[in-house]
Amino acid sequence: MKRPVIALLTDFGEQDYFVSSMKGVILGINPEVSLVDITHRVPSFGVEAAAFQLWASYRFFPEGTVFVVVVDPGVGSPREVLLAATQSNYFFIAPDNGVLTRVLKDDPPSSVRFLQEKSYFLLEVSRTFEGRDRMAPAAAQLTLGVPCEKLGPECVSYKELDLPEAKKRGRTIKGQVVYIDKFGNAITNVTVRQLEELARESKQGLRCEAGGVAVPFRESYTQGDRGQPLFLIGSVGLV
Repeated sequence: MKRPVIALLTDFGEQDYFVSSMKGVILGINPEVSLVDITHRVPSFGVEAAAFQLWASYRFFPEGTVFVVVVDPGVGSPREVLLAATQSNYFFIAPDNGVLTRVLKDDPPSSVRFLQEKSYFLLEVSRTFEGRDRMAPAAAQLTLGVPCEKLGPECVSYKELDLPEAKKRGRTIKGQVVYIDKFGNAITNVTVRQLEELARESKQGLRCEAGGVAVPFRESYTQGDRGQPLFLIGSVGLV
């Protein structure tokens, strides 16, 4: 039997007790869980950055993985906590602040619920650490086989981020930078499919312009000139 997996994504950093407290709660309920850290270095309250990190990583986890996302500028407010099950058999627990927008567009939900059933939370729930007191225990209960419908009522509407999309006009695609990683890669919303379509139409090859500067296409970083920009297709299918 495969061990259940819970993946954590937060803006807590690693110098405080926050992440370890959540892990302690989970393991106290189900000590057989495999815990995976996606990252805890999301910029503080960086909902859009967290949405991108989650989207870029979730599909590489085994089916049945429970993702707990705690990037929550609205903690303690009347905002709800969501539990989403998707068609590819993943589970996501996160505040209703739009952080699930990218994954739910990519992998549509089969069920979205409000996480409200108090019997599956810690006995004392603080207003400032719902990740530990509500989300972590609920995630652990899911790995024990508790069905989603027992954790709260159905949700008919949830918050979505207004995400920009790259637009193709004639032989030009205009996109935006949506994330910058630790290596300085400026990841855009231009997809490989859009680029391939443009390449089929263009007889002059592909050229990128950023801030008025022409940037050549390369197939790998090693083909670039030291100190000079280039553009290529990244590992998640974006320019």
